[in-house]
Amino acid sequence: MIYLFSVLTILAFLLGQKISKKLNSAILNPFLIALLLVILILVIGKIPYSDYYRGNFPLNNLLGVSVVALALPFYEQLPQIRKKWKPITAVVLFGTLIAMSTGVFFAVLFGASQEILATIIPKSVSTPIAISIAGQIGGSSAVTAVGVMIAGLLGSVFGFSVLHWLGVRNVRAIGLTMGAVSHALGTGRCMEYSVKTGSYSSIALVACGVLSSIFAPMVFKLAVWLFY
Repeated sequence: MIYLFSVLTILAFLLGQKISKKLNSAILNPFLIALLLVILILVIGKIPYSDYYRGNFPLNNLLGVSVVALALPFYEQLPQIRKKWKPITAVVLFGTLIAMSTGVFFAVLFGASQEILATIIPKSVSTPIAISIAGQIGGSSAVTAVGVMIAGLLGSVFGFSVLHWLGVRNVRAIGLTMGAVSHALGTGRCMEYSVKTGSYSSIALVACGVLSSIFAPMVFKLAVWLFY
């Protein structure tokens, strides 16, 4: 019966899609609406988050398989990558290191434990990769999923506004930035903006995930050595 929470998650998202289309709001996207619906149900029903998380095991298990699918947009954009590999490499490398560094900064600032530090370092990559990284360096998978959700949600809702406010208009720069800091949700938002923006966001999504899996253990060990 506990796996009915997976059905709840799917239904909430489908309902969120319908509501978002009717409202036609950039802020109230399907993911945010679905999140609010699930939170409302958990609060009213007094359902522990741990039970809800376990009940989503079928969906969480599929996330691991979905990592393979991330190779498709990367493969599709190989011609673009070959032409612009230097600036793309610079952006995704910088974005990866900054995203992990902000996690370290806030963990140290608020006196978080080493477990929490390990949990939030991979917050800006896609959920399956982030969960794998967190498990590797001693973090909590459940809390990592929440951190990834928050990072993606904030980026998808406010990312374009912030970039436009900063005067960024180049679709390549927008796409790479959104993919680097807000993973799949940011990429989905970019696809609504333009196909080209979404394509570059998908490049950053995959590349940052790969780079994070390489550098996260190093960043974690360095942070522990410096601050703990």
